[in-house]
Parts: sequence; structure tokens; C-alpha cells
Amino acid sequence: MLSVDKIDLFYGAAQALRGVSLKAEIGKVTCVLGRNGVGKSSLLRAIVGLQSINSGAISWRGEEIGALPAHQRARRGIGYVPQGREIFPLLTVRENLLTGLVTQPRARRFIDDEIFSLFPVLSDMLGRRGGDLSGGQQQQLAIGRALVTRPKLLVLDEPTEGIQPSIIKDIGRAIAYLRQKGEMAILIVEQYFEWARDLCDDYVVMDRGAVVLAGDRGSMVESEVRRRMSV
Repeated sequence: MLSVDKIDLFYGAAQALRGVSLKAEIGKVTCVLGRNGVGKSSLLRAIVGLQSINSGAISWRGEEIGALPAHQRARRGIGYVPQGREIFPLLTVRENLLTGLVTQPRARRFIDDEIFSLFPVLSDMLGRRGGDLSGGQQQQLAIGRALVTRPKLLVLDEPTEGIQPSIIKDIGRAIAYLRQKGEMAILIVEQYFEWARDLCDDYVVMDRGAVVLAGDRGSMVESEVRRRMSV
């Protein structure tokens, strides 16, 4: 389980996170909701090791990881799909996927066929450059690149942003399948409320760098979440 306990994060004198706590459990999808600029992406960057926290604790599977660099967290099974995808545009689809294998032992440096089952378009376009793909195809590639690491925690930042509806559905089905397998925790930052609501097991709503609402899907008061996301 991922446990984030009362973390603070500053960019210079500006405080981006204020005492943020959350949990993400194996076999569940946890969605972090909120308007632009409330600290959601900063939270994910802190979890995966791309931004240092100033106080609080981050633990994964019982180990404190808050001081570990990003590559050490990746070796511990944390996969990250950043906002904007950040695929390598001049590399082929196959080469992009292979870059995800750097953290794997030599014996495990191969692309699992399950990735092509989840996203068949990647199999059809292995030889094409990443920059030639549509935005939705690039998002599938970015998720596939994270999955080749066989993560136990999959962290996704705005996976539906700028994506056509058909591929949003494909991504939702893939995440639901991964949850059903019960082998990983999935943490998603998202602004598409309906998609997140239907997919999540647990949710957190942030505002001004702090958690203002949290709970499981069954206890969610939709009107209150929508209000916090639109103010």
C-alpha cells in the first residue's frame, strides 16, 4: 500500500502542498480530483520522486521512500505516466516501450504481450515513430511504457486530457482490467469527473494544496465534489 502522511512541499517561498495525506491500496483505483493549480501534479511528482518534500512521509509497501531518488522508486515497482505523456517523438513505438525496461533485471527485459492485448494499436504501429501517433495513441503508448516495468503502483497524471472519447473508454477499460487482476494499486489525477467517479474505489479532492474531501465511492456526495472542482 502507498501511504502519504501529512506532506508539505514548497517551490521556493510558495507552498504547493499543505499537510496532504492519502492512501492507495493494491486492487483499488484512487482518484485525486480538483481544479487546475491546486497541487495535484505536485503530489504525484512528490510520490514518484521528481520533487522533494519538505516535511511529512511517503511510504510504499511498508518502506519509507520519501528520500529515495526517482529511479530507486521505479525499481521498487512505481510506474509513472506524466501529464502530457512525454513519449520520445523520434523513437519508434517499440523503442519507446523498451525505454521502460531500464529498471528491470536483464531476464525481464521484454515487452509483455498483455500490453498489446490492452492497447492493440501499439502492436500495429511498433515501427512508427512516437511523434507520428495521434494524441490518444501517444497516451496509450505512455501507459504501455509504464506497464512494461510491471509496476505494483501505477501513477497516472490526467490520462484523459486532450483524448478522443473512444480512446478514453479504452483507457478506462484497461484500468478496470488492471484493478480486477488485483496485483497493483492505481493512483490517478483527473479532472474528467464522470470518468473518475465511475472508475474510482476511493477519491480525494484537493483545493489550494490541501485535501478538502476524501472517502470511498459509495460515500461520495457528487454535488459537493463538483462544487469543489468548479469554484
